[in-house]
Amino acid sequence: MELKSLFTHIVNNDTVHARWLNTLSLMENTGARKISASEDPTTVTYIILKHAAEEHRHAFYLKKQIEKIEGVALPTYSPEYLLAATHSKRYLNQLDIDVCRYLKEKLALKGTELRFAAYLLVTYAIEVRADELYPVYQEALTEAGSKVNVKSIILEEEGHLEEMLNQLQNFSADWQVHADKSVAIETRLFESWVSQVGAELQIS
Repeated sequence: MELKSLFTHIVNNDTVHARWLNTLSLMENTGARKISASEDPTTVTYIILKHAAEEHRHAFYLKKQIEKIEGVALPTYSPEYLLAATHSKRYLNQLDIDVCRYLKEKLALKGTELRFAAYLLVTYAIEVRADELYPVYQEALTEAGSKVNVKSIILEEEGHLEEMLNQLQNFSADWQVHADKSVAIETRLFESWVSQVGAELQIS
């Protein structure tokens, strides 16, 4: 499904748009919690702390944007307040599982090394996706004259992608091979998620 047409449909329906924002907030929050869970209590770096904090801020910011849509209240991440709730909640977890499986098979990593490598590859794939998704969403918002905007998130996600590239280059000489595999895994999961959102909204 073409993202621009999906976002245009979403933005033009206040209730659906609010649920979309809540869904993005859920996913940013899930990502932040995963980053925090991957931290080593002793060797956690400035970059990882910064990244986790900013992802938490994105989750809060998106939740706050819902207030700009009048007559809608979505107090929690309960399924009725989300789009494609099951897929949305499973998306990042499945990406983590699939990337960990790949790292175990290809690099025989385990324990702390596995957690850190998975953090690098999963986060990289998500930042590549965010770099595509948020600008298209912002374009739909601008065209609709919406009070909602995600420009601050776009700027921070661009910075995150650059930071992840730097960390990956230090991680492995073959970082591009592993990064490409992670992106391929994420692409499959993302396309399935978008299809589910479209089906729920009855968009062909």
